[in-house]
Amino acid sequence: MTVFEALADETRRRLLVRLAGGALSAGDLAATEAASRPAISRHLKVLRQAGLLEVRQHGRHRIYTLRPAGLSPVRELLDRLDTGDRPAVAPPVSEGRLAALDLEVRRTVRESRPPVSDRLPQRSSS
Repeated sequence: MTVFEALADETRRRLLVRLAGGALSAGDLAATEAASRPAISRHLKVLRQAGLLEVRQHGRHRIYTLRPAGLSPVRELLDRLDTGDRPAVAPPVSEGRLAALDLEVRRTVRESRPPVSDRLPQRSSS
């Protein structure tokens, strides 16, 4: 399973966020999830197979830790998508033409409005 497939599941992403705070046992991770412990164990297995977690045995408990190096494919993709050093794509219409269009729309709206005196409510004389 790839890192991207592992990250596609919301439960697995929540587990990773919790593990970013430090090592936790499977029981600790399952305690805050709505899913059953066996389901959480399956999620942890998927994350481990994707290279995102390390596990060690501590007595009867398995302790899971985040393996940040496992996120390198995600970082590489994000770096490739980052447009910070490339110029922004120019709009298909120039700024000057957009300003002219804006002015024309404002004129048309202004000309199509009835005079203010026609828009004021009429007072009845009683």
